[in-house]
Amino acid sequence: MTVSRALRTKRRRGALRTAAFMSPWLIGFSVFFVYPLLSTLYFSFTRYDGFRRPAFNGLDNWSYVLTDYPLFWPAMRNTLWLVLVMVSCRVVFGLGVGLLITKIKTGAGVFRTLFYLPYLAPPVAATLAFVFLLNPGTGPVNTLLDAVGLPAPGWFTDADWSKPALTALALWGVGDLMVIFMAALLDVPKEQYEAAELDGAGPWARFRHITLPNIAPIVMFAVVTGVIQAMQYYTQPLVAGKVAAGVIGGSGQQFEPGYPDKSTLTLPQLVHNLGFQRFDYGAACVVALVLFALSMAFTALLMRRRGGLIGADG
Repeated sequence: MTVSRALRTKRRRGALRTAAFMSPWLIGFSVFFVYPLLSTLYFSFTRYDGFRRPAFNGLDNWSYVLTDYPLFWPAMRNTLWLVLVMVSCRVVFGLGVGLLITKIKTGAGVFRTLFYLPYLAPPVAATLAFVFLLNPGTGPVNTLLDAVGLPAPGWFTDADWSKPALTALALWGVGDLMVIFMAALLDVPKEQYEAAELDGAGPWARFRHITLPNIAPIVMFAVVTGVIQAMQYYTQPLVAGKVAAGVIGGSGQQFEPGYPDKSTLTLPQLVHNLGFQRFDYGAACVVALVLFALSMAFTALLMRRRGGLIGADG
């Protein structure tokens, strides 16, 4: 009995010591994640404008956002489009650039710098530059397309081309993924490539059976973080829509996000629009919870299906 009591005391002390070392993380997690999440859930069931006390109204906010609010489903479709298309393109393009630069024998440092520099550009400045470059009337891109006889899209002024234009902007700043993939590719054992070449494996077979299995965790990391970033995509579509619509002034100007024709509208923009422009914090919390649920669902799906997603054992 004395021995068992001593063991329990020792385990209790060990648990308390572990909790003491983890306490900074536990406090930060509780203050900056658990409390905001529970508060958001609470406010989603209340009528709250930030000035008066919250009043419980049941599922009214959920019903309004999901059935009556005309901007929710266009924003949902745009956000899912960005997650599926933009994230996929960024991962494939970043991996391709990383592969290309690892094969370059001369001037690799110059190319690394050239591809990484756009990532350092502030999002607002980069978006402004892209909007002016892709201006359908005076932009150099459409001028060049006209000169060679190709059709010139409306880009950020055309609902069919605004999301591809945002994707092009995202590909321009793919330097972060390039660096991550380059580091992973340089860690692949060269002996495996040499053995595969001796067996007669071609470039595609070496990439599929050697490169991908070795960099599979990095690919998964890039996809998951890309999905989370796409779920938080706010600055670039808002700035692009404002500039393309001609709303570039300061205070006093009202702007409904999503120009043109709701094609650049995203769920994070709805959170800001509902919460800080319309002072409908209950509805804004509903959209925030939908964003959180989508992020968790995508992440869980990717983690469960990682082998099928990248075609390699993971």
